[in-house]
Amino acid sequence: MCAVVATRVSGAGLFPALGAVIVVGALVGLINGWAVSYLRIPPFIVTLATQLGVRGLALIVSGGSTLSAASNNDFPTIFSGSFLGIPIPIYIMVVAFLLASLLLNYTRFGRHVLAIGGNEEATRLLGLPVERTKLLVYVFNGVLAGVAGLLLAAQTFSGNPNEAVGWELNAIAAVIVGGTLLTGGKGTVFGSLVGALLLGLILNALNFENGYGLINLSSYWETVIRGVFLLIVVLLQVRLSNEKKAQQATQRPMPPVPAEVILQDGPTGQSRMP
Repeated sequence: MCAVVATRVSGAGLFPALGAVIVVGALVGLINGWAVSYLRIPPFIVTLATQLGVRGLALIVSGGSTLSAASNNDFPTIFSGSFLGIPIPIYIMVVAFLLASLLLNYTRFGRHVLAIGGNEEATRLLGLPVERTKLLVYVFNGVLAGVAGLLLAAQTFSGNPNEAVGWELNAIAAVIVGGTLLTGGKGTVFGSLVGALLLGLILNALNFENGYGLINLSSYWETVIRGVFLLIVVLLQVRLSNEKKAQQATQRPMPPVPAEVILQDGPTGQSRMP
């Protein structure tokens, strides 16, 4: 959706397109966050519904066809440009990484996010702003998705309403590979970055080997590999989590036994205590 919006506004230049995708991404995130936080609808249902709705809107905005982005202004520079020999998308990635790391590790908001992921009900009983925090998380996520759509439009010089289908599974796989628990409460931004780079390295290696004829795999097999890879990582994570819980249970100290129970005399249950 944001790639289509960026393409529509690309004729006005880079910054109008950037502002448009930020507004659209934040609006979608606001809808998701409001439905999850205040209406208490399961996140999977909400995000699935908005995904279908937003894809439909993208088809309406684009007229059901691929749009061409403007190439005679500064719009393409956000992807093809560079500064000090380093591509602009690298700077965007670093800024997003640093901003998310600072928010998660060094702010009250980040501690609230981790607390909600660990035990939402306990966090609510402590009086922390659970609903507001979840809402802001979804808005922040929507803004980043909007920027990603802008980069995609600048990369391909087009806005395809059918682009990026299934990419949400890649994002989930990258985060899980980075060590974030599916149950929540544990995870790092650095781990997610490493997971994304590792997953991208594996897929690019497959494309490279396939391109040079060392292996013979069609593009359809890439989807199969992503699914199998995600399943293996989830199974390993569940196993490690269960082993850790079992280890913690065995190391938990036994509660002290009352003296009356220790001094009970046989089946009569009479205590030797004076």
